[in-house]
Amino acid sequence: MVYVKVLGPGCPNCQRLEAETRAALDEAELAYSLMKVTDYEDIAAHGVLSTPALIINDKIVSTGRIPARAKIIEWAREAEAASV
Repeated sequence: MVYVKVLGPGCPNCQRLEAETRAALDEAELAYSLMKVTDYEDIAAHGVLSTPALIINDKIVSTGRIPARAKIIEWAREAEAASV
């Protein structure tokens, strides 16, 4: 299981990152749990200053951009392998 958090206040880029992340993980056929974090205090508590941000298994993998779908899949597979 891969645990994913999408951090952002709900802006269009934040929504796009969530959609791309879901599509990537579905495409890779990975089991995952995705949580949206929209509260500014919660975002700051993660140490993120630029949104949208993506956290996979408690590791910040991207901030301030929307990574390519292939990169999201790569990060998720690495996280899944590391948690086994």
